[in-house]
Formats: sequence, C-alpha cells, structure tokens
Amino acid sequence: MTKFAIGVDLGGTNLKLGAIDEKGTLLEKIEINAETQDGPSEVIKKICANISKLNERWGQTYKLSGIGAGIAGIMKLEEGRVITAPNLPGWEGFPVRSRIEEGIGRTFKLENDGNVAALGEKWMGAGRNSQHLAFMTLGTGIGGGLILDGQIWHGISGMAAELGHITVYPEGNLCNCGNYGCLEAYASATAIVRGARHLIKTKQASLKMKELFVSSKEVEAKDIYRLAKLGDSSSVELFSRMGTSLGIAIAGLIHIFDIDTFVLGGGAIPSWDVFEDSMFLEVETRSFVQRADPRNIYKSQLGSNAGIYGAARLSFL
Repeated sequence: MTKFAIGVDLGGTNLKLGAIDEKGTLLEKIEINAETQDGPSEVIKKICANISKLNERWGQTYKLSGIGAGIAGIMKLEEGRVITAPNLPGWEGFPVRSRIEEGIGRTFKLENDGNVAALGEKWMGAGRNSQHLAFMTLGTGIGGGLILDGQIWHGISGMAAELGHITVYPEGNLCNCGNYGCLEAYASATAIVRGARHLIKTKQASLKMKELFVSSKEVEAKDIYRLAKLGDSSSVELFSRMGTSLGIAIAGLIHIFDIDTFVLGGGAIPSWDVFEDSMFLEVETRSFVQRADPRNIYKSQLGSNAGIYGAARLSFL
C-alpha cells in the first residue's frame, strides 16, 4: 500500500495541513485561520481535529507513515516544547508535541517552520537537486532553514539559521530582536513599509509615496511594490536596498558554508523582479567565490506549501 504523511504548518495567522503521498503528490490541503489569540490549547484542538479529518479521508487508500509539523518559533526539540514564539502569544514553554500526541493517539514529529520549509524545497521544490541549501522566507519578518548533506542543520541548541538576524549594516536600523542592522530590518515586508514611513517623516519621499499614505489607512509592502513597478523613485530605492541587503547576507553565507543553492520564499517574493538585480549584483560584488563558481539563487517553487511538504517529509526520513 502506498504511504502518505500529514504535514502541519502553523504560523502567526494561518494554520495549514496537507496530506501528501511518498512521491510528493499533494492529496489534499486544509487552510484555516489559526486564531492564535485564543491560546495554544484551542489551536491544538484545531490541529488534532483536522489531522483526524485527513486521516479518515486518506487512510483507507494509503497507509499513514506519520505526522509532522513546523511551528513559528524556537523549539526545544528533544522536549517537544516551544521556547519562544513572538508571533504565537502564550506559547512560551508550551509542550506542543505531547499535547498533540495526546490528541491524536500517536507519535508526532516537531520542527521549526523555517526548517521544514527548507526541507520541503529540498524534497519537491527549487532545491531538489542539491544536498546543501539555505532557505530564507521573506515575510513580516525573515526566517530561515539550512540543509547540509541532505539533513536539517539545527546547531547546538536548535537555533541555527536565524538568517533574518544576520547583521548587514552594523550601524543600521533597530530590529525587533534588539540588534541594529539586521537583515530583517531591511529586507522584510515590514521593513519596506517602515522604510517608506521614514522617507515621509524625513521629507525624502516622492509625491506618489506621500499620496499613497494619505489615501490608504493601512499601507502594505505590496502597495509600495506597485509604485515601484510604475517607476516611483522612492519605492524603487527601498526595494533596491532590500536586494542589496539580501546580497550581503547571501555572499556571507557562501563564504561560510560553501553551499550551492539558495532559495527565497515567503509573502514578499512577488516583488522579486524589483529587487533581484541589486541582489545578484551585490552577491557577485562581495563574493569572489560567486565570481569564480556561481551559486544558484532561486525563487521558491512550492510557495506557501513549502512548510506542509517539509513537515510531511519528516515522516518519510
């Protein structure tokens, strides 16, 4: 009987689950509002109920190999516990794995969401031909995952691949983590909006950018992207700096790890066409390795499904 696995991807806003067979075919996907403000116990109930749904629908045709999840936060993996999760209020110290195992009556594999997204891209996405890759997810913040020799690299305490907190400008903008000049403070969707507000405050913004903030109560990075596509100088400047910042980080990772593949995913990827030139230029400028032996820098192929693919893959390893 062909095997399948259930992958769970829990972020600060959405909860996604997928039934995926051992060949990488997505059989079914469920996506709902996570409603994390209700607390971990309520979210765990949703996770368990939807795992049961998927198992009932597909367990008659396929054999369930296992269940895995990626959760947005720093994990104590051996204990199956969340250490800290800025986007999941009330989850600090919560024993996720044991609570889910109680709810579904079987063992359960737990990982950080950036790690499972990296594993998903390695399995069925842009990194499928590489044994060594770095994955960056560009969204509200910047997360990441590292695959070395085909395996997730956790580091000593499970905190490896916090790629959003690589310092790219030592005297730069304050990041939410408390450091100055982090990649996340320049290349995330939040950073684009914050940068636009700064240009307005310092009276350096273009007329079109000023008009955007006057006409819209809640400006998002995608709105500024649309201006950049129209050639607005202030918007182009912000996305160019985003690309430069990514290029600095990627060049550093090439020199440290000598890996061949970098995959970028997340909600900010639709703006790829307005930051890619500055990103590739910066990588080549800063990395003699890149100039001598060019590395692959790709957009995610799995998009928002990378997490559920990687979480399911945990059960096939």
